[in-house]
Amino acid sequence: MERFRPTSGGRRVAAVAALAIMCGPASAFAASSSSELAQAPTTGGGNATPAGAIAAPTLTPPGANDAEISAAPHRAVYDLTLSAVGGGDVVAANGSMTYAVSDSCGFWSTEQMLKVQTVSRSGAASEQTSEYSALESKDGRQFQFATTQKSGDQTVMVIRGDATLDADGSGVVHYSAPKKKTVTLPKGTLLPMAHTLAILHAAKDGAHDLARPLFDGTGADGAQLSYVSILGWTPSDGQAPFPALSGLMTARVRVAFYAVDPGAMLPDFEMGMRYYANGVSDRLDMDFGDFRMKGALRSFQLKPKPKRCGAGLR
Repeated sequence: MERFRPTSGGRRVAAVAALAIMCGPASAFAASSSSELAQAPTTGGGNATPAGAIAAPTLTPPGANDAEISAAPHRAVYDLTLSAVGGGDVVAANGSMTYAVSDSCGFWSTEQMLKVQTVSRSGAASEQTSEYSALESKDGRQFQFATTQKSGDQTVMVIRGDATLDADGSGVVHYSAPKKKTVTLPKGTLLPMAHTLAILHAAKDGAHDLARPLFDGTGADGAQLSYVSILGWTPSDGQAPFPALSGLMTARVRVAFYAVDPGAMLPDFEMGMRYYANGVSDRLDMDFGDFRMKGALRSFQLKPKPKRCGAGLR
């Protein structure tokens, strides 16, 4: 499931997957559709930054061919409700998030929409919307992305571009918006779907954490460090919200995002979730800094795999 940067308000960041990071596609976004992206040219939870932030440069996580772990094409809708408020101005909040991922042969097509409505102490209401779409090659080497952030009806940020990674995870991002520029990516960088699969393999292998740079196209400054705390790898507890998720192994995780900067002491954003072995997530916990929201999976459906495949990402 992907996470989105704040349109205002310091650490207030719209989530994941992120979620892949963290979670992952819907329809009718203001951002470019997956078909439009496919036609674009491809150019090539703590309070301190954890030690060993830049992990070993490898794109393929251990056990990557393990059939128990997969990335299931699906569409999920989450209801978001306020779970806690801090010392900020927000006293009420609600929202929704739609996330969908499609198997497009040689690449993953992802779309996500997040809407959050808040009420301030003075009674003023506002709505922030983040819309995201991306194409990611299954080898973790090519990526195209578009992010649009709105406050009410006003567009406040548009981010577009493409990225390529080498075998060691280093690479380059070519931004076309908000302005044209090129940014390098550090060794060990993962793209969103590859990041999700790396978390699942780490959980299955008994790891307690994972620290890797992540680039997902939701910010205009390149990669961020992701630090993932992993709690166990256990069968679902009999409370899977949909039959298609019953019987799968799960992991509880919490992910903190930091700037790739030695001076970054506090995370830009944190979120927690329960991951299923097929990459689907539920029980979201999103920390926006001055308030927190929990996300419940309202609707879920698996999507079919393609019957015929072409050349993939071009």
